[in-house]
Amino acid sequence: MEVLLGITGADFTIVAASKAAMRGATILKSSDNKTRDLNKHTLMAYSGEAGDTVQFAEFIQANVQLYSMRNETHLSPSAVASFVRGELAESLRSRKPYMVNLLLGGVDPITEKPSLYWCDYLAALSKVPYAAHGYAQYYCLSILDKHHHPDINFEQGMKILRMCSDELRRRLPIDFKGLIVKVVTKDGIREEEFVDDKMITSA
Repeated sequence: MEVLLGITGADFTIVAASKAAMRGATILKSSDNKTRDLNKHTLMAYSGEAGDTVQFAEFIQANVQLYSMRNETHLSPSAVASFVRGELAESLRSRKPYMVNLLLGGVDPITEKPSLYWCDYLAALSKVPYAAHGYAQYYCLSILDKHHHPDINFEQGMKILRMCSDELRRRLPIDFKGLIVKVVTKDGIREEEFVDDKMITSA
C-alpha cells in the first residue's frame, strides 16, 4: 500500500515516501517517516512489513554510521547499495527473511554524480534514473518515462514529482496522506517542503 518514488537529475536525487502507515485497508498513522539518512550523502526509503522495515532500516543505518566512525570516511551510494543488497541476500537465505522493498538515493561526494538504486525483498538491485515501489509503480512509471531525462534541473524534477502525486491522488483508491520529500545534493540531505494540492496539467 505504501508509495515510494525516486528521481535523479543533473546534480541531485529526490526521494519521496508516503506518510500513511497502513495495515491492509486501515491507516494506522498519517505522519509516518519511511526514510532514513544513512550518511551525509545517502538516504534510504523503505516499504513492506511494518516490523521488518524499521528493524532492517535501523540495522543498515547503524552499520553505515559505524563504518564511517571506524574508518573516518563515508561510504559512497554505490558501496551502501552493495552492502544493503548483501544483507538482504543473506537474510533471504535464512529462516526469517526481511520483507522489505527499498530505494537508495545519493550523490557521490567525489564525482558529485547523483545515483538511485531500486532494491526489492528478493535482493534484486538495479541502478536506475527513476524508480517507484508499491502502487506508485502502476500509475507513475509511465509519467516518469515520458518526462524524465538525465539533465533535468531541480525545478523540473519537483514538477515531475508533483505530476506523479497528482496522478496518485486522482486514481489511487486509498489516501496515502501526502509525501515526505528529501533531496540529496553534494552539500548533503535536506527535507523539502512539498505541497501537492495544486492540479498539474502539463509538463
